[in-house]
This record gives sequence, C-alpha cells and structure tokens, in this order.
Amino acid sequence: MDEHKGHNTVEAGEERKEKQSKCRKMAEASISVDQDRFMCPVCLDLLKDPVAVPCGHSFCKVCINGCWDQEDQTRIYSCPQCRETFTPRPVIRRNNMLAEVVEKLKKTKIQAPSPAHCYAEPDVECDFCTEKKHKAVKSCLMCVASLCETHLKPHLEIPALIKHKLVKATTKLQEKICSLHDKLMEIYCRTDQLFVCFLCTMEEHKGHDTVAAGAERKEKQSQLKDVQRESQQRIQEKEMKLQEVKEAVKALKSSAQTAVRDSERIFTDLIRSFEKKRSELTELIRAQEKAELSRAEELLEKLEQEISDLKRRHTELEQLPHTDDHIHFLQSFQSLCVFPGPENSQRIWVNQHLSFDRVKKSLSDLKKRLEEFCKEEFSKIPPLAAGVQVILPPEPTTREDFLQYFINLTLDPNTAHQQLVLSEKNKAVKNSEKIQGYPDHPERFDCWRQVLSKESVSGRCYWEVEWISDEGCFLFISVSYKRISKKGSGIECGFGYNDQSWSLRCSPSLSLFHNNIETEISAPSSSRIGVYVDHGAGTLSFYGVSNTMTLLHTVHTTFTQPLYAGFWVGSEASVKLCDPE
Repeated sequence: MDEHKGHNTVEAGEERKEKQSKCRKMAEASISVDQDRFMCPVCLDLLKDPVAVPCGHSFCKVCINGCWDQEDQTRIYSCPQCRETFTPRPVIRRNNMLAEVVEKLKKTKIQAPSPAHCYAEPDVECDFCTEKKHKAVKSCLMCVASLCETHLKPHLEIPALIKHKLVKATTKLQEKICSLHDKLMEIYCRTDQLFVCFLCTMEEHKGHDTVAAGAERKEKQSQLKDVQRESQQRIQEKEMKLQEVKEAVKALKSSAQTAVRDSERIFTDLIRSFEKKRSELTELIRAQEKAELSRAEELLEKLEQEISDLKRRHTELEQLPHTDDHIHFLQSFQSLCVFPGPENSQRIWVNQHLSFDRVKKSLSDLKKRLEEFCKEEFSKIPPLAAGVQVILPPEPTTREDFLQYFINLTLDPNTAHQQLVLSEKNKAVKNSEKIQGYPDHPERFDCWRQVLSKESVSGRCYWEVEWISDEGCFLFISVSYKRISKKGSGIECGFGYNDQSWSLRCSPSLSLFHNNIETEISAPSSSRIGVYVDHGAGTLSFYGVSNTMTLLHTVHTTFTQPLYAGFWVGSEASVKLCDPE
C-alpha cells in the first residue's frame, strides 16, 4: 500500500468490467467495418435467408432464384458475381451459420449508439480527488478544473466561488485558456476569427473587430437554422444520389447478366449453325464419294468380266489350229474372229488426280473471310461496352479540363493520297503537285486528297489542330470510321459526304458536313481547332481555341465503331496535329 500510495488504483472487478466493455466495443466496430461482406451482390442489401452457390458466393435466396429463373430457357446458370456457369441448375440450401451472423449484425445495427452519443466526451475525472478519482459533473472556467459532486459544493455555497463560470464537465479546459496571458478566452475576434482573452484585445488584437463570445454565439445561433436546413438538404441530395447509384448498379448488373446470357445464346446458336453446316458438308462429301465408288465398282466388275471373256476366247484361238475337223475349224474361226460390239470401256476417261482440294480451298477462303468479318465486327463491341458507365465524369469546360483527355495522334502514311506530303514525324500534312510515290495499299485514298490518323479514338479523347489556307482554298477537319470508301472519284468518298464521317470545313467558311448534309456555323473561325469526342455518350464537338474555348458545333449521335481523325486538304492548305502546351 505504501509504495503505490497516490497511484491511480481500482478494484480488480472494476478493471475486468472496463476491459470487457472495451473488447465488446472493439468487436462491434469490427462487425461494423466488415458488414459489407454480408451484403447481397444482387439487391445490395443485407442478406435475407442467405444461400451459397457452388462457386462459394452467397446471395439472398429470392435474389439468386430470380436470376436463375431468367436463365431457364438456356439451361445454363451463372453466378451473378464471378460469372462461373453451372449445368444443370444447382440445388441451393440455406447457410445457417451465415444467417446467424447476419441476424447478429442486424441487432448490432439496431443497438448502435445515436450520433449524439458517438460525439459525447468520455467520462471526465475530478481534478481535486487525490485517491480514487470520481467522475466530474462540472468544469470551472475560472479555476480551470473539473469537479465531482463533492468538490463542487464550495462553488455552490461560497459567495466568491458562486460567481465562477461553470460548464458541463470537459477535458478541453486548457483550450479555453489563452496561452499568452493564461486568462479565459471570452472574446471573439472577427478580424482573425479567433477566440482571445481581454488582454489580447489591448495588445495583439488591438483595433480588431471584437465581440463577447456570448454575443457572437447569439448571432451565429440565428444562422444555425439556415445551416441546419442546408445540411438537411445536402443529406437528402446525397441520399438521393446514393439511391441513384444503387439503382444504376442494380441495372448494370441486370443488363450485364442479360448481355452475357444473350451472348452465350447467340454464340451457342452460331456454333450449332456451324455444326449443322459441317455435318451437311460431311454428308455431301460422303454422298459424292459413295456415288463415284458405286460407278467405279460397276466399271471394275464390267472390265473384269470382259477380260475374263477375252482370255477364254484367246485360249480357244490357241487351241483351234490343233483341230483335225475342217468344218469345226471354219465354224469356230468365224465366231472367234468376230469381237463383240465397240469397246465402250476404252472411251471412258479415268481421272488420275482425284481430290477434294477445291472444297478445302473454298472452306479456307470462307474461314479467312469470316475471321476478317468477325475481327471487324468484334472491334465495334469494346467501345460499346466501354460506353456503359455507372459514374460519368463531369463534362470539361476549360482548356485545362479538355487537356486531361488529350491523345497524341499521328497520320497514317498508308492512307495518305499520293499528292499529300507528310512531315514533322507524320503530324503535319500539305499538298504537293508532285506524286510522292507511296506504295499501293488497300487503305490509301486514290482520288480525294485525304488522310486518316494511325491511332483510333474511343472513350473520351481530345486533340488540337492548327491550319493554314489561302483565301478560297478549302480545308476539312474530320473524324471518320476506318471503313470509309477510299477508292473512286465519287463524292461519297469525301469526308462529310457519307454516313461514315463528320467533317468541319474551316475554309473558305465554317460548316459541318455529314451524310452530304451541310450545317452552316455562324461562330467566328479560328486557326486552332480543338476536337473533343465522347465515344460512349455519342458526342463530337469542335472548339475554337484561343484564351478561351469557343464551341463551334456539337454532334449528338451513336458511334458504332472506333473513330479516326482525318484531314481533307485543298491545294494551298496545310494542317498539323498539335502537341499539348
């Protein structure tokens, strides 16, 4: 007792209760942190009647049955979370242990302390208790001390102490005392927005706009309702946004599940169709083989019979000279020397190069064309999938915003017309009367002086172009699909004169061209043009770039393929892709 006299000591039972309380709070916090693990991936709520599927993921029984009911037609069932497929439909059973954990979690959420309790200060100890510290009930701002019920009595009975200012017990007493003058900070400096003591108003804060803390509170109290109203409004807005995101996530999962199911069905149908064609072709080849073998076997049998008859006749001819009967000789000679009708078998041409190689070649050509077609068609799908976004970033407004989406483009020499000269590492192009001697290429424009970029554009992209053109000379800044027609002198091969491209004519006047339709633009022209594409949203915008961004024109459509930047350059015009500054 002597060596620990004055130390903070408690009974063993009380210490045990305190530790148990801390352990319980830590456990509850752990459950609260991990509660997302007990959310159903389909309905995004706590699991109800939880069941586990073969891959190990858990769902509400109603939710997973609802998903699989939609897949009954294909008889291929998938996990909505990892997409693993099962055939036949798995038998699911209630996960009793997980259900108990979820029930405990619900009770924990119900018993969770109120926000006011969460922000309450812990128990404050009395500063005057020397042995066992009792809980303080008040704090004195003048004494800078916290008092239990026993030590509070003098402040309630002694006249000099009654005047002291008592507040609810707090551990933050020192924060209310001026560190310079060790005085109570009862004054609010509006100039510096600080609490100060009265000595501060005569020194560091002399001449500042100061008021008593009570007066400042009264003024702020009048503003409190407005702040509360705004706070409540923001809570409602956030809750609405939360609900929107939840609904969007739910819709996304449902749409993705439907898309996966439909794609599996379509590919299954395609596979079945190809299997059927393969079977039909096999039957065709076998039928042709059988027919030709039957004809060949008939001919073989006939030839063998003729050979046998000829051999027999030849034997009789060899024996004929040895007969002594003149009459028999003459009769036999007359019949044996006359051969049966014409030799039909000699007129039959036998093909010595029998082969189904042409069938094989035809199938190889079909395979190649199908692969090219599938490659082109499948290239359209990723941009469409990328356009399905739950969270859409804000639309850019300033040039700094647009430069976040800047893409570094270069021009593709394989598409450049023979009279276009590329320079500056394929970032600039101009006209030339001299043929450049580019090698033949299926992607090269052979009539109109046009060129496409090497890189495709998808998602959100932005690039800038600087152009120069003599008066009256035309220049088009374009975006186009790769498969735009490049051969021939028809106007439909020109940027903006088909449904494959969109083109801004910068000179001699501003106009937007698409599918051979011109839309005049009244905005002033600019020698620097910014092009912004949001592929998923289906927007294409042209901007005049100077100190500010001036919108020239916006196109709203649905892009079904990757886009490429393009230029259509007149005889006295030049244009280049700019680097970001």
